Amino acid sequence: MRQGDVSRAAGLRARHGTPVPRGRPRSPAIDEAILQAAFRLMAAHGYARTSVDAIADAAGVTKPTIYLRFPGGKTEIATKALAYARDRRPVPEAGDTRADLIAHVRRFRAGVSRPFGMAMVGTVLAEEHDTPQLLAFFRTHVIEPRRVILRAALSRARDLGELRPDADIEMGAQMLVGAYYAQYLAGTPFRDGWDERVVDMVLAALGCRQRNE
Repeated sequence: MRQGDVSRAAGLRARHGTPVPRGRPRSPAIDEAILQAAFRLMAAHGYARTSVDAIADAAGVTKPTIYLRFPGGKTEIATKALAYARDRRPVPEAGDTRADLIAHVRRFRAGVSRPFGMAMVGTVLAEEHDTPQLLAFFRTHVIEPRRVILRAALSRARDLGELRPDADIEMGAQMLVGAYYAQYLAGTPFRDGWDERVVDMVLAALGCRQRNE
């Protein structure tokens, strides 16, 4: 479209009360590049040693571009990078408590085992005193959504009579998530069938029984 045509089209939109777009539309690809760069840098160097300049350089954008998209600067970028990294795809459920829990634990393990996954957890914990909002955001938007899913699956099993009536659902969810961190920190390899063994042990601790018992 020629410049004159653009001007006439803009004039028509203005006369008819249609908002005239200003500037270029925001590119999701640029946002993604910024968040990916921030995640990698913070995981590798820590939050304190990661600058907006470094993020801009790694993402291939300018500092004004970053502040245009993230006016809150490094703190906003960091919190949104944490949320961006979380796998939001729904886990298909089969309606079988054991199979569903195994699928959820497997998805959790794949996410935290990805490159820089555990390093980012360490970065967030290291900033607990200086930047507490990072840990608060991490708990709310990364940890809690997974725990909600696990608690829901265990609660359904309890309502169906598959678990003891007094089964501690909260503790069960913590065990399913915490088992990974304990094994990772111990340096013990994750062998085949690990997810299944963890789920079976937690279900046994909560008094798992068949529906027809």
